[in-house]
Order: sequence, then C-alpha cells, then structure tokens
Amino acid sequence: MPSAPLTLSLHRAISELPAEEWNACAGGDNPFVSHAFLAALEESGSATARTGWLPQHAALRDPEGRLLACAPCYAKNHSQGEYVFDYGWADALERAGGQYYPKLQVCSPFSPVPGPRLLIHPGAGIGPAAMAQGLAQACDDLGLSSAHITFCEGAEWEALGEAGWLQRLGTQFHWHNKGYGSFEDFLGALSSRKRKAIRRERRDAAASGFVLKTLRGNEITPKHWRAFHRFYRSTTDKKWGRSAYLTQRFWPLLGEALGDAVVLMVAEQDGEPVAGALNLLGREALYGRNWGSLVDAPFLHFELCYYRAIDFAIEHGLPRVEAGAQGEHKIQRGYLPTPTYSAHWIAHGGLRRAVGDFLERERPAMLQEMEALATLSPFRKDGEAE
Repeated sequence: MPSAPLTLSLHRAISELPAEEWNACAGGDNPFVSHAFLAALEESGSATARTGWLPQHAALRDPEGRLLACAPCYAKNHSQGEYVFDYGWADALERAGGQYYPKLQVCSPFSPVPGPRLLIHPGAGIGPAAMAQGLAQACDDLGLSSAHITFCEGAEWEALGEAGWLQRLGTQFHWHNKGYGSFEDFLGALSSRKRKAIRRERRDAAASGFVLKTLRGNEITPKHWRAFHRFYRSTTDKKWGRSAYLTQRFWPLLGEALGDAVVLMVAEQDGEPVAGALNLLGREALYGRNWGSLVDAPFLHFELCYYRAIDFAIEHGLPRVEAGAQGEHKIQRGYLPTPTYSAHWIAHGGLRRAVGDFLERERPAMLQEMEALATLSPFRKDGEAE
C-alpha cells in the first residue's frame, strides 16, 4: 500500500470524473459500473436527488492526483430500488430514537446485478480495505448512519469482512454454459420430463402468432424504446403501483451510450412491439434486466427472458446468463441458485451488534435454502437415463 497519504473526494455527478479515468478502474467486464451506464441514469433524471438517489461518487487519489480507485455511491433518504432489504434495520434504529436516513449506498442503481463495487485501478497497489476505510470515514464526516455495498463480488465481500464490515448473503438464479453447441445440446443435459416441458413452452410461444426478434445496438430503434418504456411501466405499475424510477429518456440514452452491449428480445404483432426483455452484455455474461408486456400470451415471458438469452449466450460463447433477482421458477429452466454478496458498515454500536447477530444467523439459513433449491435442478443426475 502506498506510504503517501491518499485523498478521498465525493462527487455530485459522474460527469465530474473523466470517463477514461473511471473506466480504467472499472474495467470492461461489467457494463453496470461503466461510466456510460451511470451517466445515462443521471442524465435521464433516473438516479438523481429528486428521486432520492443523490450521487456521491467516491474517488481515491494519490498525492499526484492519480485516480487509484472509485466507487458508484449515493446518499439516500429511503431504501427503495436496492433489492437488498434493510427496512427492518431502519425501523429498529428509528424506534430507538436514532436516524437511519440518509445513508450511503454503494451500488449500481436499480440493478440487482453482481459485479465489482470498489473499482480499483490494476496498478494502484491497494486493496478493497483502503477504499472501505475511506467510505466509513466519509459517513462519519457527513453524519450518515451507515454504508451499504450491495451485489459486490465475492473477493470484495471477503476483504470487507476482514476489515470489520458486516457480511450478508443472498441468492439469485444463473444459467451456466457447459460448452453447449446449441440449445438442443443444453436440453440434452436435462431430465426427459424437463426437456419435454421446455420444448413445449418454446413451441407454444412460437405458435402464438408473434414475430420474435433478438435486436442489438443500432437495430433497436426509437420506436422500440418508446414501446419498451410502456412495457417497463406496465411491469412496475403491476408490482408496485407507483411511479417508476427509470424515465423514458433513459432507454435511448442507454442505447446510444452502450451500443452493441444492449440486447433486446422483442415480440411484435402486426409490426408493433408488444413485449420485450432488455439485457446488457458483459465480457463473461449476458445480464437480464427489465421485462414487460402489453399482452398475455402463454410462455412469452419465459421465451423472451430465459430461452432466447440462453440461445444468445450459446451463440456468442458466453459462460453464463444472469437473470436478475428472485424467481424460483427459473430453476426449472436451467437457472440454478447462486450466492450474492453485500457488506454493511453501521455507525451506531447497538444497531451494529443487533444486525451482526441477525446476519450470523441468516447466512447459514441462506446456504441451507440454496442447497434445498439446488435439489430442484432440472439437470439429469449421474446414471439417470436420458
């Protein structure tokens, strides 16, 4: 670790940090921590102070001003749009006379996508603990109750635990490519009953009369983006009954900023888009993100969100598809339980002890749940007949 003192600064907009410097720390593996993605969220009015996501992006520099590390950070006055739930923690502190909000959230907003969160330049000579120490100090200086690093990588999680942060486990469902040459190869690895069920679902989706397309980059037109915002609002209105975070401006900004890394699975009827599933492409994975539909058609959701994503991953040699948060129904379609990680720093000693005790009990329970879910795997067991 460098002996010279390092300086941590917080920035109210991603535009205050040069994209080249940020991306040199973020790398190119995960689009959700890229400068372009974060800028699209801010420029579109999606992740802003107005929506309760005040950017406080952290930058750690050496005495010569070189950016050694950075992190996407937000001061928040609520716990919405995060997918790692701490409402009970907030309620406990406030019932005890404390103030939980504002807090510091280190994440990719509205994106339950695992990936790096403490973005360290490869030549920095520091580890996650240096950045974590700076974030905890920033919380103290600003009077924030806590810092939460959600959907971080496993190595970051381990380092943060060693640095005294509280560790939390979650689960998602990911599909892994075992070197399949085609979708039929993947089906061949499943039990006969599951294989037949998926073939039937794909057949019924194809027979529904929709034109199904996989679009990428500039193949996605303004017409598609206008339609997709309607799909997105349809989903959020059904689930939460309130205004959605992502604005209509976000989608075309995303498409312009990320280009061919944007992959849209769409269903059209009489030339009009009626359903779609949005994905972002990283070096090692296709990340399923948003889905919505204006029609009710058998198995269309499974076809656009899961099966066409598998098709795309096989065609492009991707190791995995990450299908987002929740959904045990994904298991029967080849998406198996995978741990996710978050780490938490809490200033209040009493709350820190209470949360730490809760997490000590929650972690083994989560591991047991993942083991139980894995028994539902559709893949053939050793010795099982095809």
